[in-house]
Amino acid sequence: MIADLSCVRFPVRLYGMTPAAIGIRVHSGWGAVVVVAGGPGAIEIIHRKKSAITPLDIKGASQPYHFAKGLHLPEAESYLAECAAASERLACEALREILLEVRRQDKVVGCCAILLAAGRSLPALPKILASHPLIHTAEGEFFRRSFWRAAERLNMQVTGIRERELDERTRKIFGAAGDSLPYEIASLGNSLGPPWTADQKNACLAALLVLAGRIA
Repeated sequence: MIADLSCVRFPVRLYGMTPAAIGIRVHSGWGAVVVVAGGPGAIEIIHRKKSAITPLDIKGASQPYHFAKGLHLPEAESYLAECAAASERLACEALREILLEVRRQDKVVGCCAILLAAGRSLPALPKILASHPLIHTAEGEFFRRSFWRAAERLNMQVTGIRERELDERTRKIFGAAGDSLPYEIASLGNSLGPPWTADQKNACLAALLVLAGRIA
């Protein structure tokens, strides 16, 4: 057993291992993580987990921009940087653990899909903190960035996919086979059991999309 996970670099590509991909749908402070192999007609869910990336020792870290709103600008910048470093570290630890578990099943993950929102660009921090809708938008981007950087640190190829573009990308990559893919993914819940909500279904689809592009 590897005790010090910080020394592990992924993916180590070994002969005989089945390629897999990670899909992540992010919420404030956590992400629904699904690891997938195979493709349409032969989807294999290898692992799924709710990974929390909120540091418990930093006050307000589950909604960092909400907390930063009550601080002076220099303090807010320092606080957000502290939260970002801690959340990225926790995301990296969570993903390392998942990769090790997947490795034990003779699979290797080389790519990661992170679901994105509409893609609204954010202004400077003072304007964000002055707007409640922008605070929510910024927090979504904050935790997506934590998972993104963590996956890159683990040597995965990371792709962002806007959630509203999933159907279009599915048709483009899988053609006619993609028409029934959402129904196939939904039906997996019958054997997997809960949780199998939109979080896991869309993370699964995103992972299948990047996996297909990776091994094509």
